[in-house]
Amino acid sequence: MTSMSTTVRRPVLADRAPHLVAREALLIAGAVLLVAASAQIVVPLPFTPVPVTGSTFGVLLAAAALGPTRGVAAMTLYLILGIAGVPVFLGANAGLPYALGATGGYLIGFIVAAWVVGQLARRGLDRRPEGTAAAFVLGSLVVYAFGVPWLAFVLGVSLSEAVALGALPFLIGDALKAALAAAVLPLAWSVVGETK
Repeated sequence: MTSMSTTVRRPVLADRAPHLVAREALLIAGAVLLVAASAQIVVPLPFTPVPVTGSTFGVLLAAAALGPTRGVAAMTLYLILGIAGVPVFLGANAGLPYALGATGGYLIGFIVAAWVVGQLARRGLDRRPEGTAAAFVLGSLVVYAFGVPWLAFVLGVSLSEAVALGALPFLIGDALKAALAAAVLPLAWSVVGETK
């Protein structure tokens, strides 16, 4: 007897949008704009080249709303536009040198985190506050998993020093972003009439 594991495929918020011919393109473009706008919220910290930003919140919110495929497409497009010179990165920066700089690993982490959080949303974790918070915490850890080692490489410091510069100062902010998402996403689901 064989057993098959079945995964429930649940809709994400974007699946509830009215069906338009260009719906997919509009949703992805909207996510890119959300992340680009949130990347302009920048609070520099004097002891690290990595500032406090709204980027991660925008990335994870877009991923939860769009799901894994659209989320990855949006974050990939965001990265391509930034490298091509469109000023979408932190503080309206752009270009390949910026993308290869201290925050470059975080940019790659955005793509992987979009897939992870999108998958969790597909499983319904974004419908309840505790699930949303857990998805955002995991998404943030994925971003750090790419950003911190790249930061260590670019700065020529140890991994523990990179954690102190590129992760620890942001944990409180990430907890606040997860709490905000835990309030916003389940509320959005209740507006469209689905909470479970």
